[in-house]
Amino acid sequence: MRILVTAGPTREYLDDVRYLSNPSTGKMGFTCAVEARKAGHRVTLVTGPVDLDDPKGVTVVRVTTADEMRDATMKAYRTCDVVIATAAVCDYRPARRAKGKIKKGPVRMTLDLVRTPDILGEMGAKKGRRILIGFALESQDAQVNALEKLRAKNLDAVVLNDPSSFGADCMDATVLSANGSRETFRGVKKQVLARLLVDLIGGTR
Repeated sequence: MRILVTAGPTREYLDDVRYLSNPSTGKMGFTCAVEARKAGHRVTLVTGPVDLDDPKGVTVVRVTTADEMRDATMKAYRTCDVVIATAAVCDYRPARRAKGKIKKGPVRMTLDLVRTPDILGEMGAKKGRRILIGFALESQDAQVNALEKLRAKNLDAVVLNDPSSFGADCMDATVLSANGSRETFRGVKKQVLARLLVDLIGGTR
């Protein structure tokens, strides 16, 4: 099968120096890409800015902003069978990017933000026969929010996790499936979780 994986953060620039982002390191997505390739799948990895080497045998597309990730992802989406969306895409970006560097000025400054593209939502709306697996990083009302994402994005499964997973080699995760099943893992290695997700793909056919 042709598998598309998204990984890492995006950066949304205020000026040429400063940006909004998050602590995602891309480990989960890169590990999913590696495990999918090991299983014999053709893999495309669209990743935000991370300090990780390209996995062998994987087509890697590197992007920076949410708009760039949307364009690269939807291009690869046309010919893929499965998506594992681990990317931590910024939900908002500055309405305007200043040229150069914003100089220090008033004590207070208001930042005007606008929504970034809902990439997973767009994929869900054009799903067809594809399999979509998403991630939901939640810090409150976790299962309620994860289940809402599962429904709203038209996913086959969603992996619920929390902020402690950023940069970690192991994580707590609950895999919630559209068929109503759920499985919780405590301190699971990301490599093991990635292998489970790749195995899950076959089970959803």
